[in-house]
Amino acid sequence: MPASLSGTWDIISSVNLEGYMKVFISPSLRKIALKLKLGKVIEHQGDQFIIKTTSILRNYTVSFRVGQEFEEFTGGLDNRHSLVKWEGNKLVCEQIGEKKNRGWAHWIEDDKLHLELYCEGEVCKQV
Repeated sequence: MPASLSGTWDIISSVNLEGYMKVFISPSLRKIALKLKLGKVIEHQGDQFIIKTTSILRNYTVSFRVGQEFEEFTGGLDNRHSLVKWEGNKLVCEQIGEKKNRGWAHWIEDDKLHLELYCEGEVCKQV
């Protein structure tokens, strides 16, 4: 069984966030987004997850069951359906929509939450 992802997490490092955002966010919104300090709260019971990403500007909550496709509401950014599954110790999401090869993976390493975001060849890694 993978380690529990539940908890409250603050981002301490981020690599290539701007490159990742270039795929789907305008330059003016990217400038704002790059200055935000993000936090994450993950609640997990069985196959049910609630992931809340927080900032002073905007909060985003996604709720899903592992193995069941769901529609994400992204506030006008894009339209997509997602499927989350366990791949070893990683919680992996495939996002199907307007952008190709898009998704993310969360896992615990050295008592830190890792997140890899990818879309159309751009990859952002956060701890």
